[in-house]
This record gives sequence, structure tokens and C-alpha cells, in this order.
Amino acid sequence: MKSEETENKVSEPFTGYGKYSYADYLTWQMDEMVEIIKGKVFRSAAAAPKRIHQEIALKIARKLGDYLDKKPCKIFHAPFDVRLPVKSKKNEDIYTVVQPDICVVCDKSKLDEAGCIGAPDLIIEILSPGNNRKELKYKYEVYEESGVKEYWVIHPNEQTLLIYKLTNGSYIPSKLFTTGDIVLSECIEGFSLDLEYVFSDLD
Repeated sequence: MKSEETENKVSEPFTGYGKYSYADYLTWQMDEMVEIIKGKVFRSAAAAPKRIHQEIALKIARKLGDYLDKKPCKIFHAPFDVRLPVKSKKNEDIYTVVQPDICVVCDKSKLDEAGCIGAPDLIIEILSPGNNRKELKYKYEVYEESGVKEYWVIHPNEQTLLIYKLTNGSYIPSKLFTTGDIVLSECIEGFSLDLEYVFSDLD
């Protein structure tokens, strides 16, 4: 049975009990996905992603997985811990641990048994009702600061995709892509994604 303090730790955003680290995170036993962003705890907006969210994630993961087969870069999907240290890689000094919907890591030295430590090359987040602020503000900031080369944000209901590309340490947004567009990744050289395929047959 969870204690009252443990239940409080998963409010969104959590500000009442100080700053939490990856070391704290490892001690929690939760029934839902929990992330830490700059020491604050965030929980999933829902017990499980909606069906359309899952369909979009699977379609993209399939395309990326096929493209990256026998290539050095590796694709991962949630639940998968990505730790973003600022100075020290010690568990107690890491204050951001996220679980992107999809990420691609090309530097194998960043991979260990716990997941990824350091910035993935590409992160894709699919918006869900109730978590837009987390993805568009909090995660945007830590992904930019930690050096994620490309951050793709997908809005399932509007059927749009926006790419933030890291340029001289700051994110530059693309145009807003939608059904009929083919998007290209610069950090995953040669990879393209047809949004007609991504957003089709979701009803």
C-alpha cells in the first residue's frame, strides 16, 4: 500500500516537497508512468495512451525501425528512461528523467542497462489530452538545454507535426507539417516520413 507521501509525489507538477532526483525515482513503485523534469515530478495524464496515440506511435516506430535496421542508431519507445544530467552522472545528481514516446540514440556510449544517459539524437512526442504544457514547455526546455538535435511534436487530433531543430544551441521551428507532407530528418540522414501514412485510417 502506498503511503500518503508517495501518493503526493506524483501530482503534476509537483512543487510541495522539494527537488527529486533519479535516485529518488528508483525507489518509487508506481502504477503509472512518472517523469522528473528539473526536480519536479510529473505523472501521465491518463492510465494509458489513447488508441490513436498508440497507432501513430507504432506506425512511426515501424518506419524508423525498418530504416535503422543494421545501422548504428537505435530506436526506443516508452517506457524507456532517458536521463538528462547537467553536470554529474551520479543518480543523486540527475534531476531530469523522461520517457519519450519515441527516441533514437546514435551514440552507443549513452546506452546502459537503465536506458539512456545523455541526449538522444531524435525525440518524438505525441501529444495527449492534458499533457500539452508538459511537452510544449517543460520538455521543450530540457531537450533544448541538453542538446537533443531534433524534437518532433505530433498533434494527433489536428494531424500536424512540428520539428524543432537545434541550431547554435537553440531550437528553430519548422513550418507546420500535415497530411500530404513528407518530412525529412537532418540528424537521421536519409530518413523521411510520409504523414499521409501516419495519419491515415485512424478513425
